[in-house]
Amino acid sequence: MPPTISWSDLRGRRVGVWGLGVEGRANLRKLDALGVAPQVLVDDRPATGDVVGTEAGGLEALAACDVVVKSPGISRSREDLRALEAGGVPVVGGLGLWLAEADRERVVCITGTKGKSTTTAIAGHLATGLGQRVLLGGNFGTAPWDPEAPQDVDWWVVETSSYQATDVALGPAVVAVTSLSQDHLDWHGGIEAYYRDKLSLCRRPGVRTVVADGDSALLREHADLLGPAVRWVRAGDDPGWTAGLGLLGEHNVRNALVARAALVELGVPGADDDERVAAAATDFAGLGSRLRPVGRIDGVDFVDDSLSTNVLPTLAAVDAFRGRRVALLVGGHDRGIDYAPLAAGLTGRADLLAICLPDSGPRIATALRAGAPDVDVLEVTDLAEGVRAGFQWARPDGVVLLSPAAPSFGRYRNYEERAADFVRTVESLSPR
Repeated sequence: MPPTISWSDLRGRRVGVWGLGVEGRANLRKLDALGVAPQVLVDDRPATGDVVGTEAGGLEALAACDVVVKSPGISRSREDLRALEAGGVPVVGGLGLWLAEADRERVVCITGTKGKSTTTAIAGHLATGLGQRVLLGGNFGTAPWDPEAPQDVDWWVVETSSYQATDVALGPAVVAVTSLSQDHLDWHGGIEAYYRDKLSLCRRPGVRTVVADGDSALLREHADLLGPAVRWVRAGDDPGWTAGLGLLGEHNVRNALVARAALVELGVPGADDDERVAAAATDFAGLGSRLRPVGRIDGVDFVDDSLSTNVLPTLAAVDAFRGRRVALLVGGHDRGIDYAPLAAGLTGRADLLAICLPDSGPRIATALRAGAPDVDVLEVTDLAEGVRAGFQWARPDGVVLLSPAAPSFGRYRNYEERAADFVRTVESLSPR
């Protein structure tokens, strides 16, 4: 567990900054607001300007600091990070620094392998509809400690990745866990290490209640990692108010129920009132690339779910179209995760064509042919080829679903660029 240090504690100390992505830049703005000039700026990328490369003297410079503030993408299991800590240099993260001095009774952190972005967005939408001032932050949006972030708010709803969770020493009043499945195994060093890191937030001092997905067998198997006070939420608990959100899929209904339960546990006024929550639920815009319809051609619906980067949300996305023929575009950056659970989840789906995309496509195809023989499998060279093949197969009334169960890195800069390519290809199919 990282040491309990706050942002204010950094005044008068020699501070190194390690990692200069989006959160790293927020860290720099916070240090500037505190009047702290970083001793050194270090990044894993090659040195540029005032930034020292990690392998080009950066580690030695960090070792001379009193404290190192790292970005979330720098794993705590790395040997170079462990060497810094073994040498007596505390390595901390922005979220942990913020929580150490925040009013944690007004903070909920939302984590989970998948669903956390949607759940965070719904929680913020509901709380705002209930007349509250809310900052949506963390992995989802603005860092709560960024000087550019609004401070005159009633509640903080913070999406928290497994990377960020490992940087937290003191927890918020409420933690919500939306799901659990394998992910980021290379960063965490294995499946069980990932589970421990992902759920470590639940057991930090200060956490009163954990709201968790009660439909997840894997979460229940790891209930010992959730702490002593758990409120389980199931999709079947829905009293009907979620209809106003316009959500696709049972998993998103459960996400909405988790969001509301977290607000109730936090003590948000009106969150326990069904009528007020139903009124607050209207006009929810949803998230881009999360089961987002992008077009309909000749009776075929095209749906962008590019944010689904592992097996669990992809299975949930397919399940959202029960009773319809689905051409599933699956595959992307290969992190080495096991695709046997995808095959198990699709077993018996004779109404499904799995179109396997590079780079993980061949491994996915192999897993499906072995574990889901009823599923048709097609390997293609790129997304555009897959969309065209899916359109032909899905006619006259099916669905072409981009839900890759893999990140976009390598062929695309991010999931948005992959989604944009999908949309462009769909538009090219429309009659001129």
